[in-house]
Amino acid sequence: MATTAAATAKVDTSSVLLAGVGELPVEYTVARWYATYTSGNHEKRVSEQLRVRGVEHFLPLYSSVRRWKDRRVTLEMPLFPGYLFVRLALRDRLKVLQVPGVAHLVGFSGTPLALPNEEVETLQSAHARGANAEPHPFLTAGRRVRIKAGPFAGLQGILLKRKGKCRVVISIELIQRSVAVDADAADVEPAR
Repeated sequence: MATTAAATAKVDTSSVLLAGVGELPVEYTVARWYATYTSGNHEKRVSEQLRVRGVEHFLPLYSSVRRWKDRRVTLEMPLFPGYLFVRLALRDRLKVLQVPGVAHLVGFSGTPLALPNEEVETLQSAHARGANAEPHPFLTAGRRVRIKAGPFAGLQGILLKRKGKCRVVISIELIQRSVAVDADAADVEPAR
């Protein structure tokens, strides 16, 4: 009987300890998109390792023609050099942080910050449709517009005029990177 009472006391103590821990905050249990900073020129290797580990990720690429001494070569380059995007719950972040070439998840004071789902999903759908985008220097000032039609519909950016065409520079504030996309003048409207 004494053994049973001791066992019961032990179970009661462990349940109190578990109850004292409480539940995890929502951001630790819900999958969100995060920017991952990688070592230089390791984006494709990290992407392959994430695929092997079963981590949902997105590495947007663009085609760049490079001229070498004897030929021209078309290379697939990262649209956001040094970054790729992962979708995970923060409790699973070690799956990403243990990949060789991953420096950290982007955030402030050691806490990763989630990107807006709509931004990443729009970039994914535009990339899947083969929409043309290329890296552009990060802009903070200019006339803000919203793209209302086409593969980048719903995204906001800064309007540029280049060779008589409209270009919209779409920026991801968290990673301080931008991409330029071509847009028809009829497909943009002032941002609200």
